[in-house]
Amino acid sequence: MFDALTLKKQFPIFSHYPELIYLDNAATLQKPLAVLDAERFYYEHHNANVHRGAHRLATAATEAFENARHTVAQFINAVSDDEIVFTRGTTEGINLVANTWGNTLAAGDEIILSTLEHHANIVPWQMLAERRGLTLKIIQLDAQGALDLTHFLSLLSNKTKLVAISQVSNAIGSIQPVQWICQQAHQYGAKVLVDGAQAVAHSVIDVQEIGADFYVFSGHKIYGPTGIGVLWAHAKLLNEIPPWQGGGEMIATVSFERSTYAAAPYRFEAGTPPIAQTVGLAAALNWLNQQDRTALAEHEIALRQQLEEGLAQLPAVKIHGQSANKAAITSMTFMDAHPYDVAQFLDHQHIAVRVGHHCAQPLLHSLGLSGTLRASFAAYNTAQDVSRFLSSLQNTLDLLDES
Repeated sequence: MFDALTLKKQFPIFSHYPELIYLDNAATLQKPLAVLDAERFYYEHHNANVHRGAHRLATAATEAFENARHTVAQFINAVSDDEIVFTRGTTEGINLVANTWGNTLAAGDEIILSTLEHHANIVPWQMLAERRGLTLKIIQLDAQGALDLTHFLSLLSNKTKLVAISQVSNAIGSIQPVQWICQQAHQYGAKVLVDGAQAVAHSVIDVQEIGADFYVFSGHKIYGPTGIGVLWAHAKLLNEIPPWQGGGEMIATVSFERSTYAAAPYRFEAGTPPIAQTVGLAAALNWLNQQDRTALAEHEIALRQQLEEGLAQLPAVKIHGQSANKAAITSMTFMDAHPYDVAQFLDHQHIAVRVGHHCAQPLLHSLGLSGTLRASFAAYNTAQDVSRFLSSLQNTLDLLDES
């Protein structure tokens, strides 16, 4: 059985706020002491720029940075370290692909997105479509909030050049069959980009098994630091793509007549990288690998099921997103209360939740909503957290009803 109470002691924020019930995990996860210690150790012992210096601090910093790349490659089962590009996060990874590989697309080419997408997997493709004269096609949802896969198949054609899809919806938790989607898209010669931001901390990721062409995720969604993320693609594909940003680190030679560029992944890492954050990300992955990943995933899903069973007893609450394959995320609205008001009352009771459109306005619009209250779970949450949330929610709704 997964022992969340013991594990929770590894997260210093809960010692500072012992009453805190943190249910905003889809937005960002809290950090274990192992991650905080790793970043502090780097700054205290190895602080230097990487790949440039000839002194021992620079050597140690470069070794720590490249060891982190190796850790990431192993964590997602990449073929080689050269397939790992460090970015500032999922958003930058998607923008990198849109502004490099995307420039190979021509007027009339088509990109398929889904109604479930986060804005980060919509807006860069809209901007690209405006520049290149592309057409965006959108996969509809079924009544449960899952992708309508029949509709997806009807959108595929020889004009399809890219399918950009979230592995898990950040707003309603639907899990997409990304391996199958990749197989279908590849039959038409299309590339597939998978946004793994909401999946990477909650399931074992094997990029070779998934079969995507690009996979992106953020460090802060996997118990790591903010300001660091990963773009994965096969090294051959990365080396066919031109650089996005120019400057130091990404060059082979520079003259006023002409510059040449380093091989991947370095051609995409212009300037001083987020070294400490990269070290912290590696520490987060190592920490997560020390956990029983299967038991952890089962624990999180059990908490969601406990929550939704409790919500089903509250007639004033409606759950949005009932996909049969669903992550540990629950979005809800209320019959006679605004989600923001409910969230404010819960905050006064030390319960942190998310409220709003969750950077998924097209999805909420399709559901006829302007916003929801979202509760999302992580390794340190407990059954007691769920019980407190349910009782506090009931009390909140009663107070709002009286007012």
